[in-house]
Amino acid sequence: MPLARRGLTCRDACAGAAAVLAALIAFSAPRATATTAVLGVSASVAANCAISATALSFGQYESVLANASSPLNASGSVSIACTRGAAPRISMDLGQNSTAGKRYMALVAAPAPGGSGTLYYELYQPPSATEGAGCIFPGTTLWGSSAADSFMPSAALSRAARIYSVCGTIPPGQLVAMGTYADTVVATVNF
Repeated sequence: MPLARRGLTCRDACAGAAAVLAALIAFSAPRATATTAVLGVSASVAANCAISATALSFGQYESVLANASSPLNASGSVSIACTRGAAPRISMDLGQNSTAGKRYMALVAAPAPGGSGTLYYELYQPPSATEGAGCIFPGTTLWGSSAADSFMPSAALSRAARIYSVCGTIPPGQLVAMGTYADTVVATVNF
């Protein structure tokens, strides 16, 4: 029966036939296959530490009475923050005025012009590698710059800063000129 008698035009019939043909092709087309590849991802984390220090101020050394027979003690601190797992070692150099392996503060301000002199002192490690352990005087382990004289706290469990005491002593009985004495010590963290 002709299309016109059914009430259809070629346009309607052709569109329907095209849709049926497209569906048949889609079902009969070969299916796509897939392959995979592995993408490697990596990074490295190196050991690293940062160090800072707070000053150690002895205050007034009184060589005639109070410190004629008693040492003058004081404490400062060092703070380290390390990569988790880093095994730090903290050393202290002998300062700017060392003589024969001993630390000395130099006279930097004297009441009278032309004054000179030094004041002997020492730095000791805290009595324990426990963070925040206070000083015990007299100190027992000198804090130096060699590996043998370095302070070795435990490996870092986090990146949080850990603070350790620096224990200082000026031995008694030093006959020094009046004035202000100072030194600068460099603290180093190796990891």
